Amino acid sequence: MAASLWLSCGGKRVARLLLGGRPVLGAGVSFPARGGWRHLHGTRELLGTPGIKVLMPALSPTMEEGNIVKWLKKEGETVDAGDALCEIETDKAVVTMESSDDGILAKILVEEGSKNVRLGSLIGLLVEEGQDWKQVEIPTDGSDPSSLAPPAPALTSTPADPSVSAPPKLEHQPGKLQVRLSPAARNILETHGLDPSNITPSGPRGIFTKEDALKLLEEKQKGKSGELKPLVSPAPPQLTAVPSASQATAVTSAYPRPAVPPVSTPGQPAALGTFTEIPASNIRRIIAKRLTESKTAIPHAYAAADCDIDAILKLRKELAKDDIKVSVNDFIIKATAVTLKQMPDVNVTWDGEVCRQLQSIDISIAVATDRGLITPIIKDVAAKGIKEIAASAKALAKKARDGKLLPEEYQGGSFSISNLGMFGINDFTAVINPPQACILAVGRARPELKIVEDEEGNEKLQQHQLMTVTLSSDGRVVDDELASKFLETLKANIENPMRLALC
Repeated sequence: MAASLWLSCGGKRVARLLLGGRPVLGAGVSFPARGGWRHLHGTRELLGTPGIKVLMPALSPTMEEGNIVKWLKKEGETVDAGDALCEIETDKAVVTMESSDDGILAKILVEEGSKNVRLGSLIGLLVEEGQDWKQVEIPTDGSDPSSLAPPAPALTSTPADPSVSAPPKLEHQPGKLQVRLSPAARNILETHGLDPSNITPSGPRGIFTKEDALKLLEEKQKGKSGELKPLVSPAPPQLTAVPSASQATAVTSAYPRPAVPPVSTPGQPAALGTFTEIPASNIRRIIAKRLTESKTAIPHAYAAADCDIDAILKLRKELAKDDIKVSVNDFIIKATAVTLKQMPDVNVTWDGEVCRQLQSIDISIAVATDRGLITPIIKDVAAKGIKEIAASAKALAKKARDGKLLPEEYQGGSFSISNLGMFGINDFTAVINPPQACILAVGRARPELKIVEDEEGNEKLQQHQLMTVTLSSDGRVVDDELASKFLETLKANIENPMRLALC
């Protein structure tokens, strides 16, 4: 009776295991051997419920890691495909992640508030409906939250052999750096694969300078030259006979300079040389990275023009009488779109090898938020009226400040506009947002006196409202002549807003 129940529980698979056992005297059933028992208890039928992995997705083209802001589902709740699972802060905005499967949210592996979760990391598990979600099987690579962080470089040590002497390997190990590097020093270290921990920094406040990197490179070259010389004596050469000047200074100095200045203690007066670390959000890190790439890789060219906006201000007052509220910036956006339509050679992007002329005029507008600068896009601006542009700009700016922009609302664009006029800035230059070729920097309206002629031909002084616009262009695709013609046409469109209705 017991044997029949045992056979019925496991089915044919258990029966095959039982057939592999050894016989027991006085019994009609063979029990599995010790290895068979281990195989039996290791089968999927007797383990936890298999789960469906929920991985950290790539919610923007430049996203490398994200922060879990909030889980919108709790463990044990039913999830349908398309349901909102959680809110993730990307390098651009806070985006809602939707589920791609049906089932039950069985386990949340990365809690709310977790930061810097790498793409592809396991953040949760689903099970199919009808399965026991409490018994979900957690993968070994997702059971420990620390496994979601990028692995630290392994430090392997080799036993010292007195009979063999070799120069130390100067390998670049990012996880081992405990000093701050100057840009020139970082370039030398990364180019030659040097390890800055082999020398004491000599720069102010413990900064590893270019001179330190050159000394380290010289020591490495000396070591290589020693390796290339044939060994006349069986005794290996000693490379540590002549210490470097910085090492000698570190040994003889009575007051060694700390590698990193001490961090200030909250609640206590700041001591001399201390600092306070401010964590950078994903958005600010990506902004810093992209701005650096833009300024170092793109040959920026600049051109500026002063535009008379008296006609725009007059038209704006007329529209306000009909309860149509538009800003000067809305007119600038429309004038820029019309100019791009007239000069399609400026509505281009550069992908590193070829220039692409875009058919649609999609203008990115810079919006300052608490998380950093973001550029939502107004699509097909040339086909929109001033009122529609004003509504779109206002809605996108609000979504940007609330962190609710969708990826398609900030990815792409063919031209950017940054306006600092509301902050009292007369003029400035902006950094190009790649792969776009141009960005327009708009300053404030300012009153200036200008000599004009009246109807009788007499000259007189008259006050005008002028505004400076500065074009930053990519010299690889928009040369100086094309940029100058663009500004000339843009100036004419701004000073004659009635022309905007003709395009």
